[in-house]
Amino acid sequence: MATRATIGHRLFTVMRHDPIAGRNRRIFTSDPVAYPVSGHKPVDWAHPWAQRVLRHGEPWIGQTSADIAWAYPDHERIAAMGLGSAMNLPVRWNGVVLGTVNLLDAEGHFAEESAIRGMVFAALAVPALLAIDEA
Repeated sequence: MATRATIGHRLFTVMRHDPIAGRNRRIFTSDPVAYPVSGHKPVDWAHPWAQRVLRHGEPWIGQTSADIAWAYPDHERIAAMGLGSAMNLPVRWNGVVLGTVNLLDAEGHFAEESAIRGMVFAALAVPALLAIDEA
């Protein structure tokens, strides 16, 4: 996987954003046991994470377990997997956030330059996310 070689991660997921239903649906995962493709996460529009990533289309990096707890309702499951940092990359098309590419690893793993490289990979997910709507 190119993202593992370029940026590094222990968990990689892709979520399709559904603003009408108010949830994100997992369409790809590198760990189908812990995070199966069928999973959904509700969107809390009042949360600053949702505003940053889903409304404004800006990447978010959480460097610590405390950051993960702030952003993710399933933070205890993430911590139990030994993951302490995350990077959420919005997948955008024509100014609309279609979903996110999410990379998780050990605490302190991701840096700001990781998001710059990661946004290139996020852009590559556009055709797959658009194809979901056609299926």
